[in-house]
Amino acid sequence: MAKRNTSNEDEQLKTHFNWHDYARLGQYLKPYTWRMLLVLGSILIGNVAIILGPYLMKVAIDQAIPQRNFQLLWGLSGTFLVSLLVAFGCFRYRIWAITEIGQNLLIDMRTDLFKNLQKLPFAYFDSRPHGKILIRVVNYINTLSDLLANGLVNLISDVISLVITLIFMFAINWKLTLDSLVLIPFLLLWAYYVQKRQRTAFRALSNKQSNLNAYIHESIAGIKVTQGFAQEEHAVNTFDSVVNDNRDAYMRAVKIQYALSPGVQNISTMTTALIYFIGIQQLGVVVSTGTLIAFLGYINNFWNPVINIGNFYNSLVTATTYLERIFETMDEQPTVTDAPDAFALPPIKGDVRFNQVSFRYDEDGPLNLDNVSFHAKVGQTIALVGPTGAGKSTIINLLSRFYNVNSGQITIDNVDLSQVTLESLRTQMGVMQQDTFIFSGTIMDNIRYGRLDATDAEVVAAAKLARADTFIRTLKAGYQTEVQERGDSISAGQRQLLAFARVLLADPRILILDEATAAIDTKTEAQLQAGLNELLKGRTSFIVAHRLSTIQQADQILVINNGHIVEAGRHADLIAKRGEYYELYDSQYRMLQAE
Repeated sequence: MAKRNTSNEDEQLKTHFNWHDYARLGQYLKPYTWRMLLVLGSILIGNVAIILGPYLMKVAIDQAIPQRNFQLLWGLSGTFLVSLLVAFGCFRYRIWAITEIGQNLLIDMRTDLFKNLQKLPFAYFDSRPHGKILIRVVNYINTLSDLLANGLVNLISDVISLVITLIFMFAINWKLTLDSLVLIPFLLLWAYYVQKRQRTAFRALSNKQSNLNAYIHESIAGIKVTQGFAQEEHAVNTFDSVVNDNRDAYMRAVKIQYALSPGVQNISTMTTALIYFIGIQQLGVVVSTGTLIAFLGYINNFWNPVINIGNFYNSLVTATTYLERIFETMDEQPTVTDAPDAFALPPIKGDVRFNQVSFRYDEDGPLNLDNVSFHAKVGQTIALVGPTGAGKSTIINLLSRFYNVNSGQITIDNVDLSQVTLESLRTQMGVMQQDTFIFSGTIMDNIRYGRLDATDAEVVAAAKLARADTFIRTLKAGYQTEVQERGDSISAGQRQLLAFARVLLADPRILILDEATAAIDTKTEAQLQAGLNELLKGRTSFIVAHRLSTIQQADQILVINNGHIVEAGRHADLIAKRGEYYELYDSQYRMLQAE
């Protein structure tokens, strides 16, 4: 198995974010081009309406008031009122439209990320805590949605406002305008200095957030073990350590992040003071009172968008650390995929061959299967037995193509599995994993997951065959009983019966049962075995079992050890050989006798 990242271990990025990748984000805005153009139009109109205010004030101070032109003054007042109403309407439309676009972008990105997760192999999920995957789908994209929609449009709005303001400023007094821009180079240098440190700090923070989410997810999943061993205090102490690491990383990051805004504010204040100093010196000679008042208003209009752009830049640098993680997951390539010339597997009979198959989970690790070969004829039941970690589950995982073989070949009806589509293969197989998973929802829906178009009658029939119908009908709501996530509201044995019914409903030609009866009591197992005997007729079946009493009728028993088939044959023949199978069976028999 590949080395697994843990909840207290920082993840290392495979590739770092490229600024050119922001063009990739633009692809998510393409479907909303016309909506964005409408928003930009409203921004343009609203900004012109707002920026018109200081100019109207200049005209009022320099012309209407000194000349006592009340008609002009009333006209200016009316125009100012209309401009405020227009600006308010445009602002209201922008907020509503951007919120909707932002939510759509969130759905689009999250859907793409989730779709890719559905294609990734077991090895990807085996190598990292699930909480670290979850935080990318939920938290990181939530952070980005506002940036991609509201932040981006606000940036455009601020740029438009900045350009329009500069036009008005140059029209009023070009010399004062140039004076007001003299400190801009210092602002750019300060932004560059902060950006480099901010990105490093937020990358470290994203690691700590990921670790925290992973530990919380792991702790909730394992709460019964924690309480069962009275280790609540240890769990809290570990949580304190993880959450304190997160806090420290956050404080370091925001300390750098908030360094940009005071720099912008200080430069803005110094610019305003400079214009006061220059303007007052030239008042009445080059600069009129109305011009100075209007210009000071425009200075404020100029620096507000600059400050907003600085804040957006801050958010952009912060979001980059999250984009790195999101794109890394989106770009994760499935290792188990359809070949370029893959074809749909025809309806199968169930003849299975392993031809010198070798496989390792970790490319640098030892072989988990070494040159394994066997033949399962149509309708045969093949039992896989052996010690834990011998390679039994690996065989059925390869048969289902959850992993690719490193060498050798697996065929069904003489068709190489590497040449067929995954969907056409897996829809003709029924797999019951060792770790039984029950989804939140009704019992009826959980069984129907095996075949979504099945009728209620077919679901009930499968439950009866799996011997699950009896306990289901004792529940208050029967088949409509709601079960909790992972099926914690029912017993482990009942969960296995439901999972078994789900597999039976799929009516597969090849049936795979990995420890299918591990959590079922002896009485229920006997009932289930009767249904199994009927079901296995005419189907090729693979049964992984530690309880050897359940596989005595198998057509072929393969004894697996250290990745090799060390013995093969029927139960009676293997007992007579007095080899490894005999030792396994004898040790189990003696344990049962001792109980």
